Amino acid sequence: MPSGTQEATAFEFKSASVQLVSFVPATLDVAQIDAELREKLGDGEHMLSGSHVAIDFAALPETPDVATLQRLIDQLARFGLNLVAAQGGNDAQLAEAAEAGLIVIDEDAVTQLPTPKPVAAERVPAMIVTKPIRAGQQVYARGGDLVVLALVSNGAEVIADGSIHVYAPLRGRALAGARGDTGARVYTTCLEAELVSIAGVYRTLDEALPANIKSGAAQVRLDENKLVIEALSGLV
Repeated sequence: MPSGTQEATAFEFKSASVQLVSFVPATLDVAQIDAELREKLGDGEHMLSGSHVAIDFAALPETPDVATLQRLIDQLARFGLNLVAAQGGNDAQLAEAAEAGLIVIDEDAVTQLPTPKPVAAERVPAMIVTKPIRAGQQVYARGGDLVVLALVSNGAEVIADGSIHVYAPLRGRALAGARGDTGARVYTTCLEAELVSIAGVYRTLDEALPANIKSGAAQVRLDENKLVIEALSGLV
C-alpha cells in the first residue's frame, strides 16, 4: 500500500436509537392473548405493524420457559409485531428471555436515554371512503388523512397516520396520528365513539359526555399529552 493512503473499511458502527413498544402480559395463555390481539389490532395492517416490541414481565407472576417465549414471539409475529427484547420482572424471567434470544434491557440505563422523537410519515393524498364501515372492519390510511363519508359502526376501527374526518356518526374506534403525529385530530359530525386516540394517547368514551358533545359535531385533539374533546359549532 502506498505511503499516506488508507484502505477503505468493510463496515463501520454508528449509534442508533430504536423505539420499542412495551407488551405487558398478565398471562401467557395463547388463546386469550390471540383473541385480544385480534380484537385490538384486527387481522390486517394496523398502527403498530412492523413495530419492535419489548416484553415487560412486571405484571406476569410465572416464569415462562424458552419454548413458551418462542411461541409468544411467533404469535406476535403473526400480528406484525417483532418481539426483540425483555425488561422488568425478576432475574429468572430475564434469564429465560436471554436464553430465548431476546435482548435484556437494563431499565436503569434506559431511563437515562432521551425519548426518541416520532418521525413524521411521508404524507400522501387523503383516503376517501364512501361506504359504511361495518363492525369488525378496519380501514387504515397510511401516510395521510382518512375521510369517511358514511357510518363507522360499533366494533369498526378507522386509523390514519394523519387526521380522521368522519362526516357521519362515528361509533367505533378512531385512532389518528398512528405513527406519532401529535398534531393529528379526529373530526366528526356525530361523536358516539367507543374509543378515540391521538398519537397513542387514547380515551374510551363509555363514560357520559357533556350534552353539547355527545352525538354532536366534535373534534378530538392533543394538548400536552392530554386528549381534549370539544364541540364544533357550525359544522354541518
